[in-house]
Amino acid sequence: MQDLKNTKAPVSTTTLNRNEFDEKTGNIYEAISIAAKRAIQINSEIKKELLEKLEEFATYSDSLEEVFENKEQIEVSKFYEKLPKPHALAVQEWLEDKIYYRNTEKDA
Repeated sequence: MQDLKNTKAPVSTTTLNRNEFDEKTGNIYEAISIAAKRAIQINSEIKKELLEKLEEFATYSDSLEEVFENKEQIEVSKFYEKLPKPHALAVQEWLEDKIYYRNTEKDA
């Protein structure tokens, strides 16, 4: 998993140079597909990491009416809410040549 605190991915929407984005593949749709698949992987990794951290704070009770607010749990949740979205992280990785990909149709 990448270092989420030190990522250069934007938190808000940014405009990209299309020519720079598809220069590795020569096909904008292929480049977007690769970044989208990586975004799904990143999302899965972040979700797993978040659930593991929140599990540490879990307190089990028989009563459904009792809600425990844990300050550390809230801070962890806020940290993950402020992160760049998985698609922004994937696009940043793509632009920095950090995504390995291969076209199986061309390899055959």
